[in-house]
Amino acid sequence: MTSAFPGGAPTVSAAGLTLRYGSTHALDDVSLRLADGVTGLLGPNGAGKTTLLRVLATALTADRGSFTVLGRDPGTTAGRQEVRRTLGYLPQTPGFHPDFSAFEFVDYVAILKELTDRAARHAEVRRVLDAVDLYEVRGRRIKKLSGGMRQRVALAAALVGDPGFLVLDEPTVGLDPEQRMRFRELIARAGEGRTVLLSTHQTEDVAMLCRRVIVMARGRVRFEGTPAELTARAAGRVWSSAERAPHAKA
Repeated sequence: MTSAFPGGAPTVSAAGLTLRYGSTHALDDVSLRLADGVTGLLGPNGAGKTTLLRVLATALTADRGSFTVLGRDPGTTAGRQEVRRTLGYLPQTPGFHPDFSAFEFVDYVAILKELTDRAARHAEVRRVLDAVDLYEVRGRRIKKLSGGMRQRVALAAALVGDPGFLVLDEPTVGLDPEQRMRFRELIARAGEGRTVLLSTHQTEDVAMLCRRVIVMARGRVRFEGTPAELTARAAGRVWSSAERAPHAKA
């Protein structure tokens, strides 16, 4: 039987996620479902996108609500450890050790991910560096790498252990058009056979990569569907002009 959910049965499900900072609802009763393939997460600054990603990556704990990743519930210490073993997280500002080489940094992340067998771990580090086309510069210090290469090092670190759920927070920000195109190819490859949640301000990322899209504003999910459905909903409401329209809202 074919699943009614695009991309197959949901691998990540969240219900009622709520998180407040003082009087501000960073997340306000957020529910969603994700399946294999790339899902885009859109929204203005302050919409709650990064907060949602940090909760799903178990870096933050919601005040209310629950979620599962590949059937694992992070509501307990044991469940949280299981979820962390099956996810990869690329934050908006990766915390690099600039004097490490690319190989040393990814190897360090692999150790944190509990890959304890040295030979097997180094084989995995070589695999993910090759996957992001950095194997030839694996011995170069991170501070000597370009911005695009550093982002690929961060993606390699997120891919260690072949995670089933990959969380990417604005991975193409600051990249030039050529670097952005190359990174999109890597994300598309990463989305084959795993669930990827991609936060981005680049509508081109969504158009080129995503089979589904979620739009957030003021801590709530305002839309969830396909890019074509989002485009249809925006018809007649979005346009381009060389001059400001007098009735347009700021």
